[in-house]
Amino acid sequence: MGLKDRNALQFGNYKMKLLITGSNGLLGQKIVKRCLQQQIDFIATSKGENRNPDCPASNYHSLDITDPIAVQSLFEDLRPSVIIHTAALTNVDYCEDHPEECKLVNVTATKYLWESAKSIQAHFELLSTDFVFDGENGPYKETDSVNPLSVYAQSKVAAENLLLEDANTNWSIARTIIVYGTGHGLSRSNMVLWALEALPKGEPMKLVNDQFRAPTWADDLAYGCVEIVLRKQTGIFHLSGPTTLAVDEIVKRIAETMKLSTENISTISSATLNQAAKRPPKTGFILDKAFQLLAYQPKSIEETVPLLLAELKN
Repeated sequence: MGLKDRNALQFGNYKMKLLITGSNGLLGQKIVKRCLQQQIDFIATSKGENRNPDCPASNYHSLDITDPIAVQSLFEDLRPSVIIHTAALTNVDYCEDHPEECKLVNVTATKYLWESAKSIQAHFELLSTDFVFDGENGPYKETDSVNPLSVYAQSKVAAENLLLEDANTNWSIARTIIVYGTGHGLSRSNMVLWALEALPKGEPMKLVNDQFRAPTWADDLAYGCVEIVLRKQTGIFHLSGPTTLAVDEIVKRIAETMKLSTENISTISSATLNQAAKRPPKTGFILDKAFQLLAYQPKSIEETVPLLLAELKN
């Protein structure tokens, strides 16, 4: 029996078949994990080969999201009922220096996916970011006005607007902040994993003390993304960690949880980094909507450190 014909998990009065873009990425891998745990019928897609050994080969399809014909063909063939679109160009400074590539991947490809989703009446969930805000009045609720400061942030606002300005309302947006966790063959590390490796070795860490974020455990984010579609929610949701901290404080809390010295952590101003893209100084999210409608209960940094260390050990 092929992927197209397998029994889909029954929810209420409809059968759900979930297509994930960016399944090789950190969040994509965690959504695959959740689908396997909850026996949700799913299709995993990324560009190139499957880099996640936990994802069955029969569920994986290579997909270039910037190819509209390939996108439409896959959607018509496999007919997912839900798409969770995690694939994106997220290196903020790279996007600043490569605006056309950023627009192609983050905006144009999103348009192809959204149009294809509409053509088969599928729900479309877009992953977005705290960077849509300027960071002057954080933490933010879903209804606050956006004001992007960088090419990357502008691309995510443009992608959101594809949905917000459409008469079709069969969509959701999940905004998040600094996602961390373990995964297979990831192309990029994340700040928390860097800290878990550097702190025990006593390696010097220079960290900014004037940018404030609410780091998000990837497993919690995957829960929120999947619950949005299981509970048939639409609109914008904020999904992040529970606490907004200065970047240096995040790493100091990791060190304290591991009972390690913080003496090798030095603080610097973000102005000294000469980064290509401007960052919002303080974001963070008000999570009341996710608490109420999704039963979202994100873990703190302190709670996730032992879980991450166990995963790294294995």
